[in-house]
Formats: sequence, C-alpha cells, structure tokens
Amino acid sequence: MEKPGVDEHPLLVERDENTAAPEAKRLLRLAGPLVASGILQCALQLVSVMFVGHLGELPLAGAALATSLANVTGFSLLVGMASALDTLCGQAFGARQYHLLGVYKQRAVLVLALACIPIALVWANTARILLLLGQDPAIAAEAGAYARWLIPALVPYVPLTCHIRFLQTQSIVVPVMASSAVTSLSHVAVCWALVHRAGMGSKGAALATAVSYSANLAILSLYTRLSGVCKTTWTGFSMEAFKELRQFAELAVPSAMMVCLEWWSFELLVLLSGLLPNPKLETSVLSICLNTGALMFMVPSGLCTAVSTRVSNELGAGRPQAAKLATRLVVCMALFAGSVISITMISLRKFWGYMYSNEEEVVTYIARMIPVLAISFFIDGIHTSLSGVLYGCGEQKIGARVNLAAFYLAGIPLAVLLAFVLHLNGMGLWLGIVCGSLTKLVSLIWIVLSINWEKEAIKAKYMVLGSSLPAA
Repeated sequence: MEKPGVDEHPLLVERDENTAAPEAKRLLRLAGPLVASGILQCALQLVSVMFVGHLGELPLAGAALATSLANVTGFSLLVGMASALDTLCGQAFGARQYHLLGVYKQRAVLVLALACIPIALVWANTARILLLLGQDPAIAAEAGAYARWLIPALVPYVPLTCHIRFLQTQSIVVPVMASSAVTSLSHVAVCWALVHRAGMGSKGAALATAVSYSANLAILSLYTRLSGVCKTTWTGFSMEAFKELRQFAELAVPSAMMVCLEWWSFELLVLLSGLLPNPKLETSVLSICLNTGALMFMVPSGLCTAVSTRVSNELGAGRPQAAKLATRLVVCMALFAGSVISITMISLRKFWGYMYSNEEEVVTYIARMIPVLAISFFIDGIHTSLSGVLYGCGEQKIGARVNLAAFYLAGIPLAVLLAFVLHLNGMGLWLGIVCGSLTKLVSLIWIVLSINWEKEAIKAKYMVLGSSLPAA
C-alpha cells in the first residue's frame, strides 16, 4: 500500500520561515495548550490532596507520603519511559514516516504495562516500606491505605500517557487540553462523591484518580477513532509492536532515568521531611510545596514538550537550523514565564496555604517557604526547557548523567547538610535542591551550546530509516 501523502500534514510542508516570528508562533501554538493540559492533569492529584487535607493533619500527611512514594516508584518511571516517544514519534513524524507512530505507541504500552507489575507490588506494601525507612507508624499506616487504593489508577494511566505523547508529537494538543479540562472538572465531583458521599475518606480520593484517568483515556480514544485526524499515524493494532522491543528499551530506559533522577530528588525531600522534628508539620508543608511546584512546573513542562516536538520534527525533516532557532526562542520564553511565575508566587505567599489546610501553623510555614520556591521554579523553568532539546535530539543518556551529578552529587547532600546539620529543617531541604537545579542549568547551557545541529539531523535520519517498516 502506498505511504501517506505529505499534504495531509500541513505543518510539515517545506517552508522558508526560519525566522523568529513564525517559529515563535508555532512554539506558542504548541506550548499554550500543553501548559493548560499539564496544569489540568496535575490538578487531579492536587484536588485529591486538597480533599484529604480537610479531613485532618494525619490523613493529609499520609496521603502526601503515599503520593510521594507513588511518584517515586511508579508515575515517574512510567512518564519517563513514555517520553522515549518524544524522540521516536517526533522524528518519524518529521520524516513523514507516519505509519511508525502507531507502532511506537503500541510498543510503549506493552513495555510500560510490564513495568506496572513490580510497581503494584511496591504500592501494596507501602506501609511496610515506610516503616523500614523510619517513618511515623500512624503516618505509614495512613499512607499504606492510600497507596493500595491508587493501584487501580495504573490500568488507565499507561495507555493514557502513551496516547498523549502520540498526539503531542503530531502537534495535536488542543484535544488533549479539552479532554483534560473535562476530566479535571469532573474530578472534583468524583472526589466529593467518593470521599464524602460514599464515606470512603482518603481512600475515596485515591480511587477517584483511577476514575478520572479512565474518563480521560476514553475521551481521547473516541476522538482519535471518530475524528480521522490520526488516520495516517494510527492504522490499528499491529504485530510489529512486539518486534524491536530491545531497541525501544535502549531509549526508554535512559529516558526514564532522565525523568526519574530529577523527580526522585524532589520527592526525596518529603521522605526526608518525615525524619525532621515535628514530622507531621514538615511532611505536610513539604508536600504542599511539592504539589505547588508540580502545578507551577507545568509551564516550563509545556515549553519542554513544545520544543521537543519542534526539534524532533525539524531534525526528522532534515532542517537543523529550524531546530536551532526553536531552541533559542524557547529559552527566551522560559525566562519570561519564570519571571511571571516567581513574582506571582511571592505576591500570593500569605494566602497560598489556605488552599490546602486550615491549620494556621501550616499556612505560616508555607508563606515563609514561597520566596525560596520562587527562585527554585525560575531556575527549573530554564533547565526544563533545555531538557526538551535533549529529548528532541534523542540525547537522553546525556540528560540522565547531568541529573545524576546535579541532584545526587550536589543537591541532595547539600539539602541534608542544611536541614539536619545546620538545622534549617524544611527550608534547608529545599535550598539544597536549588543548588542542584543551578548545577543542572549551568551544565545544560554548556551542552546545548555544543550541539552540532547538522550531525543531529543526520543521526535522526538514520534512526528513522533504521526503524522503517512497510506502511500498512
């Protein structure tokens, strides 16, 4: 059968628009919906934690710790492995090898589904694990119950994550945003029904996550099936998905490490906070800061995905200078967005805590932490955007090494020193991570400035040709 015609994807037609204004528009058209959908997806866990927070300090601490462990041992790993699709699908789409995208997505689902087996076992034994780590028994028991009720969320989460990447690499981002909006709004009602109406308490908040992920997956699947927008990239299930799994894993593993090493360093703050004096207060506050960070992180995350899509598409299409231009522009956007976010956070620092807790002690502590968080998120915004360039180039191994050095040779040791030796407690933990983020930023600036864009375009060409399959 003849391969799909190029006129079906107008974003990929040849153009002489390698100037800043047109490229900036393309980035913004991608980044805007990506930021919105990221915030809306992040809102699921935020809403769940908010509902639990109003049940009391102990349920909040338990849910926070369970969410932290679930992110460390599950969601971060799955998101990281799925991010291999940023490179594979993005470059294949740019090279007009549209039939490869559906095969790549199916391979990702298979590999991620297998990874869920040990993840579920860990979540089922969360209480025991936390006790071994020296956590408070009451908090560990509460966290264990919450984590067990999170296990059903893995079932829809795997195909949902892969499907979103599949769409994003084709610049199909508005439907993802719309679907996320519907499910996020309905999640409030689902949480209320399960937490209060059904009387499930914190367990209901965890189960509500699975319900909302399932709804999001159903909406996007129906859109793909009925709209016809993916008719050249999704041709149905294929046995080719079971082939070249090792090649997929060779990119998925460093992709996972790149995501996980940074994600784990932030989640480790919550675990360490449980070892500080007054663990309930420290754990609650650090968890709220982390959830705040996750919300604010959606802006640079959207820019990261946008530039990853643009860089991978352009390298796959053999246009290295367009990829270089996208990189320069996204850094400017990250600087502007980071400034706005930091100023906004500092302005609202006295009120932010009330969204999570009614405890005056918690609210006051959060207000003290906000200026440090603002600096942290400004730095994160820039290096996250630069990480998107590495995804687009398929250089996840380099990114993983940078994260290992920045956060585990610099950030975490400094955090422990400041918190436990100099007795700065939760403030010290986050200051240490700021140092790690700054180390990562300096490293990535040097790496990106050293990229040979022509060589990256040639490498992308051979990667796509090496995986080319007969069109269905």
